[in-house]
Amino acid sequence: MNGTIFVVTDKPDTIPPRKLLTSTGVEIKNDPELIAARLPTDREMRIISVAEARELFGSGASLVDGVTWIVNDPPQFIQHYYHWTAELFLGFWRTYSSLDPSISESGDTILPAPRRMWFVHLDASRWRDPVRLNQWILRSSFPSVTMEFSNDWDDRAQLDKPFLLDRAFLSDRAASKEGPHAKKVGRPLAEACSLPGTPHWWSPIAKNVMKFSGLSELPDTERPVITYISRQTSGRRLLDEDHELLVEALYALGEEYEYEVNVVSMEKLSREEQIRLAARTTIMMGVHGNGLTSLLWMQPSKHRTLMEFYYPGGFTYDYQYTAYSVGVNYYGWWGNVSFTHENLPRKAYPKGFQGSEIPIDGIAVAKTCLEILQT
Repeated sequence: MNGTIFVVTDKPDTIPPRKLLTSTGVEIKNDPELIAARLPTDREMRIISVAEARELFGSGASLVDGVTWIVNDPPQFIQHYYHWTAELFLGFWRTYSSLDPSISESGDTILPAPRRMWFVHLDASRWRDPVRLNQWILRSSFPSVTMEFSNDWDDRAQLDKPFLLDRAFLSDRAASKEGPHAKKVGRPLAEACSLPGTPHWWSPIAKNVMKFSGLSELPDTERPVITYISRQTSGRRLLDEDHELLVEALYALGEEYEYEVNVVSMEKLSREEQIRLAARTTIMMGVHGNGLTSLLWMQPSKHRTLMEFYYPGGFTYDYQYTAYSVGVNYYGWWGNVSFTHENLPRKAYPKGFQGSEIPIDGIAVAKTCLEILQT
C-alpha cells in the first residue's frame, strides 16, 4: 500500500488519464525538469480491476465513511488567502456541488459536509495564512471537519493496511493545470467550472461564512454600496494623485446619487468586518491584490461588479476568473481604458505591474459605476 491511491474499476476506459488526476506533489514551477517530475507514477496512483483488488487486499479494507477531501498540493500556495479560498476551496466546492443540481439561492443543499481533510504533503503548521482568514473560512464553512497532515498520511501508509474511502475528492493543482479547460484560460479552477451545476452552487458556503461572521440574515442591498479597497500603504498601489482623485470622484458620486461609498484598507478591518462589508457591497474595486478575494462574499444581484486596476498592459486571470466563476461582473482597468469578461487582454506582467505608479482615471471609473447602477 505505502500511501498509494488505488482506483478500483472494471471500466478503466471511464477514468481520465492519471496525469489529470494526481501528481507527485513537488513544487509547481515552469522548469521543464520540474514539470516532468510532477507526472505521477504507480507510486502515487494505480488503476486496478476488482479482481486485482481482491488479490491485493482480500476483504480486509477498513471503511472511512462520509466524504474525505484529499489535498495533494505542495505547501507552495496554501498559506495565502486567495489561493486557499478562491482556488483550493472554490475548486473543491465547485466539483462537489455538481452532485446537487437543486442547490437554491438561499444555500439549501442535500450534500453532507466533508468529514475530514487529508493533506498529503503539508504539515500542521503550514496551512494558516498571516491574517488568519484561511482558518476562518474553513471553520465557518465546515464546523465539524477534522484535519490530517503529512505525518498522519505517513502513519496510515506505514500501517500497510488498506482503507476504503466511502466518497473521496482529490484536489491537485498540478494535475488540474494539465486539463484542457485550464490550459485554455490559464486557471486550474477551470476544470471544476466545466462541470454541470446550478447558478447558486456557491450559496451554501457564502451563507455559512456570513452567518459565522454575524450576518444571520442577508444584508439589505437596496441602496448601492461602492467599496474601494485601497493598497496605498502596500508596494503595489496607485499613483498617489490618482488615488486622491478616485476617492474624490467616488465620494462625489455617492453624494449626488445617495450611494454608500467606502474607502478601506482590508488589513485595518477584522475578519468579520471584511466579510460583512463585502456582503453589502454592490461594486468592489481596487488594485490587483489579496483584498479582492472578498468578492466571494458579495450578494447575488445583476449589478454586483468587480473593478480591478492594473499597470497599463498588465493582466492576470486570478480575480477575473474568480468573479466569472461566481457570477460577478468584471471590469479591468488600464488608466482610462477598461475591459470586461468579453474582451480580456492576454496575461502579462510588464515592468511596473508590481510598482507604486499604477494610473487610474477616477472620473472614468465613477462614470462606469453610474452606468452599471442605472442599468
